[in-house]
Amino acid sequence: MENRMKKIQSHANKNVTLRVIPGHFATNHSHINYYVDLTIMKSRKSEAEAAAQTLARNYSLSTYVDTIICLDGCQVIGAYLADALTESGVMSMNQHRTMYVVTPEIDPGGQLIFRDNMQSMIYGKHCLLLIASATTGRTIERAMSCVKYYGGIIEGISAIFSAIQNVGGMDINSIFSSEDLRDYQTYEFNQCPLCARKQKIDAIVNSYGYSRL
Repeated sequence: MENRMKKIQSHANKNVTLRVIPGHFATNHSHINYYVDLTIMKSRKSEAEAAAQTLARNYSLSTYVDTIICLDGCQVIGAYLADALTESGVMSMNQHRTMYVVTPEIDPGGQLIFRDNMQSMIYGKHCLLLIASATTGRTIERAMSCVKYYGGIIEGISAIFSAIQNVGGMDINSIFSSEDLRDYQTYEFNQCPLCARKQKIDAIVNSYGYSRL
């Protein structure tokens, strides 16, 4: 499967590269015809830092960010994003004039939660959602509901790759979009043309990676 991998270089930053594998893949929400592999970007210092610097360009000095909420294992990118936003002059309004980088817990029922000891980092705070990839927007919707439930103020949504432009009336600031991968498609389980053609599913994929079938 890996021998089909393609690399797409960001127009905004030559040091940021998207790795994609064409095929037939199943996620928790849909079937997709490309697996977007962000493993290296989320793990390698140089790529995580370059991605963070690129994302930081989307936020002006008028934006306040107290807390970066990382989804899909984006904590390393989130830490560099906090540095990049601070260096570019984006201010936080919390008591210590710094930014928190946090990740919600997923309970057995699939709900996103913050334990009592972390809720002070959300309540009344200006929050930025950071996600690796957005296909249907359902994960972002869950995260937005979670942040609002705990009293946070959502200031923006950032993604490495996004096949959609906005969720809940908020634009998604992404490094890569469907413009960079024009034939990217996502399908409902019961409306997948790849399944209709009886094309074998290559792998089950999620934010941790993929498992071949």
